[in-house]
Amino acid sequence: MANNMNLGAAKAAKNDEFYTQYADIQKEVNAYLEYNPDTFRDKTVLLPCDDPEWSNFTRFFAQNFERLGLRRLISTSYAVESKKYKNYQPTLFETESPWYDVDKTRIKGKIFELTRDTNGNGHIDMDDLEWHYLEGDGDFRSKEVCALRDEADIIVTNPPFSLFREFITWIVKAEKKFLIVGNRNGITYKEVFPLIQSNEIWLGNGFDAGNAYFKFHGDTSVFANGVYNPETGLVKFRNCCWFTNLEHGRRHDPLRLMTMKDNLRFSKHKVFRKRGYIQYENYDAIDVPYIDVIPSDFEGIMGVPRTFLDKYCPEQFELIGFAEGESGKKLGLRPYDRALKKLNPSLRDGQLYYILNGKPEKPYGRILIRKKQQST
Repeated sequence: MANNMNLGAAKAAKNDEFYTQYADIQKEVNAYLEYNPDTFRDKTVLLPCDDPEWSNFTRFFAQNFERLGLRRLISTSYAVESKKYKNYQPTLFETESPWYDVDKTRIKGKIFELTRDTNGNGHIDMDDLEWHYLEGDGDFRSKEVCALRDEADIIVTNPPFSLFREFITWIVKAEKKFLIVGNRNGITYKEVFPLIQSNEIWLGNGFDAGNAYFKFHGDTSVFANGVYNPETGLVKFRNCCWFTNLEHGRRHDPLRLMTMKDNLRFSKHKVFRKRGYIQYENYDAIDVPYIDVIPSDFEGIMGVPRTFLDKYCPEQFELIGFAEGESGKKLGLRPYDRALKKLNPSLRDGQLYYILNGKPEKPYGRILIRKKQQST
């Protein structure tokens, strides 16, 4: 929980200097190539929040330009003076370039392009990047970056956490393919969940064991002990994931489920074996507290943890909705009995609750699902 709270604190403070590790990018991209080796072939890829001097996204796609079969790689950076943290020293990559301008370097964004072998070594890679200054500061919402978005086939990046909601809207508006990193809480946004529900976007392959480690440049005081490692410069979060509309095989792999009877008998969760499946008081559905106890033989609606979306197979389940706040009210969750407030002050309309040991309890962040009927 501390990780989530600190990610929220970083977002509130607009600490957006999180940089994805090369190995994580490689692992994620490989999942799409395993499903379809031509995912990126003959495509223009735009990295709209990246700078090769810091970003591993540009490094990865530049070094793998030929293997991926890219047609064009475009990367844009954000001007130093437009960032919250302005500590910056130009690298030799910039200062030794004939395009270097001491007056522009801090106030203008930069654009890097890769299309050809510029140094004649017979390969297209990082050393062939060509660059110049943008007219503006490189904000993804600017007209010139929007124009680059419209030219691209696929958008890949780790956008600013504080602007994730606006960024994903920016992509969807242009109807582009994409692969981006975001806060897992983004699935609950009104701009995002309906797209997941309609199978227009989904979660990616994911970070190892659900742990994401980012290089961080900024104020580390917002992190609790153990979240930021000063020796490695890495920040650990369990609340990050990949959002995409690129196909990968894992999302079509159905969950292997047991019956309600077998789950109650054999589940590794002792608490669950004791309490079992509980009917909600304000909605016709049962509470399923763990993904691995979703029953194979229940035909009604179930409330499951948000992490279900990591395992969601659209051929196996239907997403009914997200049971929280206004979304829950629209789903028809009945208001709670006001007399119960004395027993649980945290009760809120639009949230699910059940009675356990005579007291009202509400589960954390449930998604309502129903098993799809298999055609015969």
